[in-house]
Amino acid sequence: MSHILKNDRVKLLAGVDSDKEPSRVVKIIGDKDMALVQGRNMKWKHLRRSQDYPHGARVQKEAPIPLSKLMVICPACAKPTRVKYLVTEKAKTRICAKCKKPLGEGK
Repeated sequence: MSHILKNDRVKLLAGVDSDKEPSRVVKIIGDKDMALVQGRNMKWKHLRRSQDYPHGARVQKEAPIPLSKLMVICPACAKPTRVKYLVTEKAKTRICAKCKKPLGEGK
């Protein structure tokens, strides 16, 4: 289980977009330990001519960000926090390291 899941609100710790507001995780790329964050780390993709784009096009897309550069925002205390785990006989739950409240499902 990753410490960051889809639909979590996250803050970027480093990079050009680190000073911006927190945003949502769109997709987790598990085998590379990276995530796509909505509206962050935007890169230009150049498309060649096709029926959809008869003159070609430039499209902005989100590029993957390493999970180590992201920090989860706790919904209860609204602060960036580390993730701890509460393991019981039934389940393993993610909790906020600051306020000790559950972080939710994320899915």
